[in-house]
Amino acid sequence: MSSKDLQASEIMSREVYTVYPDTPVADVVKLMIEKRISGVPVISRQGSVIGIISEGDLLLKDKDLRYPTFISLLGGMIYLESPKRFEEEFRKSIALKAEEIMTSEVITVDEAARVSQMAGLMTEQQINRLPVLRAGKLVGIVTRADILRALVTDFE
Repeated sequence: MSSKDLQASEIMSREVYTVYPDTPVADVVKLMIEKRISGVPVISRQGSVIGIISEGDLLLKDKDLRYPTFISLLGGMIYLESPKRFEEEFRKSIALKAEEIMTSEVITVDEAARVSQMAGLMTEQQINRLPVLRAGKLVGIVTRADILRALVTDFE
């Protein structure tokens, strides 16, 4: 069997550190530092994944914000940068709770997802981790490192 045929359930970390939407951002940072992890799923009290926080989200909190540049044309404004992106960065820069800084559009996989599918998703979506679900509930997480560990067996 090729490592590309392995399933998420075979390579995922089953011990997943999570936070709730009302978890203070400072506690999220402490958890990530103490556990040496680069991201953490945000779950509802029922165990559903409702968001994810990465180091990138936390770095936005300390980023110097610049209002998007624009040009004025015939009384209207044409933005040269995305105002929506500015709004997102501003929201994250003032966040106090996990729900205010998390990315809510979470890409997840089922525990039967194949390594090749997960590697493709991570590459296409430019993400570093995939929460693994069973019947809509979080059961594990697959990181890029997990994918690489699985693929290395093909080279040995």
